[in-house]
Amino acid sequence: MSIQKEYIEKNKERFLDELFSLLRIPSVSADPKYKGDVIKTAEAVKASLIAVGADNVELCETGGYPVVYGEKIIDAKLPTVLVYGHYDVQPADPLELWTSPPFEPTIKKTDIHPDGAIFARGSCDDKGQMFMHVKALEVMLKTNTLPCNVKFMIEGEEEVGSANLGGFLKANKEKLKADVILISDTSIIANDTPSIDVGLRGLAYMEVEVTGPNRDLHSGVYGGGVANPVNVLCKMIASLQDENNHITIPGFYDNVMVLSDAERAELNKAPFNVDAYKKDLDINDIHGEKGYTTLERTGIRPTLDVNGIWGGYTGEGAKTVLPSKAYAKISMRLVPNQTSEEISNKFAEHFKKIAPASVKVKVSHHHGGEPVVVSTSSPAYLAAAKAMEETYGKKPIPTRGGGSIPIVALFKSVLGLDSVLFGFGLDSDALHSPNEHYGLFNYYKGIETIPLFYKHYMSGK
Repeated sequence: MSIQKEYIEKNKERFLDELFSLLRIPSVSADPKYKGDVIKTAEAVKASLIAVGADNVELCETGGYPVVYGEKIIDAKLPTVLVYGHYDVQPADPLELWTSPPFEPTIKKTDIHPDGAIFARGSCDDKGQMFMHVKALEVMLKTNTLPCNVKFMIEGEEEVGSANLGGFLKANKEKLKADVILISDTSIIANDTPSIDVGLRGLAYMEVEVTGPNRDLHSGVYGGGVANPVNVLCKMIASLQDENNHITIPGFYDNVMVLSDAERAELNKAPFNVDAYKKDLDINDIHGEKGYTTLERTGIRPTLDVNGIWGGYTGEGAKTVLPSKAYAKISMRLVPNQTSEEISNKFAEHFKKIAPASVKVKVSHHHGGEPVVVSTSSPAYLAAAKAMEETYGKKPIPTRGGGSIPIVALFKSVLGLDSVLFGFGLDSDALHSPNEHYGLFNYYKGIETIPLFYKHYMSGK
């Protein structure tokens, strides 16, 4: 057993207890009522970095929540790895669907995690994965095996679009100077099939408001004579996709990068069991754009989804009302060569155009992020692959992730740095959903694997 692994084994329970303390703080960045808790979490991350031996640890102010910065510079002449993560989490709603309180971490065994998983909001996205890097630094410092410099930049607004990160990067280029970015905010295929994401989709997130009459109306007196905004909104949304689930917004696919048959075949070599997929989600059939596999639909094709829709009376019992307004939140995942600005503008123009004269429409753009593809031949990617091969016993498969991490494109455009998407979660870990969880196997495997990235990265330099 290596000296690093021996240290991890001796401190496993403490590593878990410290993560639990972080998970108990409800750092929901989207809801202002949690502002104090978000700040408290930033302070807890700062304290954790100080405790493991990082230097110059501070809370850096932004236009929103602070960035936690820390570093360990052992030799200014050596390469520097910049670790990025986030300490904010998604809202826990709907609370009634959780089997245990979202901010009281609980270990439960599952079919996929027979050794147990940590059930809590943020356990996988991203507190658990971010905290692996803090503990990995501790492992390297306590065993005198840190081979190069490391910096940490942990933000508190990733779940609301990282709106203040661009300005922070531009104002702190010297502070953040590094050779590569290391990020654990993605997934692997399975616990016996490691993988590394080499692409991420971008995002355009919109909110629409449809207004009919100037007040709610009696549906018996006015029904049939006045447009119902909820009915109209549903028809408008339904028209955004055709019978083949192809998005109908004019020009939507103009700049979509089209993969060759060979590239698509390579992508589909990743293990995928459609029956297990349907069983996990309790669905009778899969769904998506005609002509593409599930792996392609979730990795290399753009999408449009309603994330929330509301209007009218939704309380107990009946109220025969014709609502004045209806609302929806709509997100579009983007692929290389599309931009969030382009797609947001095309969506807004089209949505207003298809509205009937009987209603008024307002379209707001919440936030967005750009798609990205990273190299599989860079020294950093090869180091990550070697590290995973060493701990998992097999080479990781390069995959395309369906999610969005806006900061990845910003790192490239502002700092000129490529990122390695070194995630250890599973897609089935219920990210953004009730009962989010993170396997104990995955948490400890990450802490074991991350130091090996540094070793192999330096050996390739």
